[in-house]
Amino acid sequence: MKLTLEPLPYDKDALAPYICARTLEAHYEKHHKGYLAKLQDAIAETSLANKTLEQIIVQAEGTPFNMAAQVWNHTFYWNSLRPAGGGAPPKALTEAIRQGFGGMNEFKRELAEVANGQFGSGWAWLVADRSGKLAVLSTGNADNPLRREATPLLTIDVWEHAYYLDYQHEREKYVEAVLDHLLNWDFAAENLAKVRRAHDTLAA
Repeated sequence: MKLTLEPLPYDKDALAPYICARTLEAHYEKHHKGYLAKLQDAIAETSLANKTLEQIIVQAEGTPFNMAAQVWNHTFYWNSLRPAGGGAPPKALTEAIRQGFGGMNEFKRELAEVANGQFGSGWAWLVADRSGKLAVLSTGNADNPLRREATPLLTIDVWEHAYYLDYQHEREKYVEAVLDHLLNWDFAAENLAKVRRAHDTLAA
């Protein structure tokens, strides 16, 4: 199976002023593309060469896992953001957040805490278990919730290259900007709906 890099879902200047075009240019063209190139080199002429990204993430270790997870994580991150994002989630997701966290303010506080509390590089995630119950968690480096049998709904990249040009060392300001202005709630709601449909199918 040929692994390809998905295009950004928006122009590189579309997330400004919260994430500038220079950041997206370096992040996508250097880091994201670089992970795919290293993955292709690592799996060439191995049993992983015909696997999907998700299969490599679940089955592999070492460099193939790290590179595959970083390609997948970054694609998921781009889709977790949108121009003029933030605001109120769709009704079903709003209710799930209320049930899981007590309300929107509590959810945002918990996600900010795991994002800012992640030591070193990594990711902050909103995830759902198989029943659709929500939780937040952080993962270090390339680690991914797919290895924990949790379904990601959205993510915030807290590797330094995601925010350094815009916020220097002030990760908290970057996280706040993402939470308030960039989260793609429609993407998260679609992911939650898929979890619930799968759960209903199994229960039927």
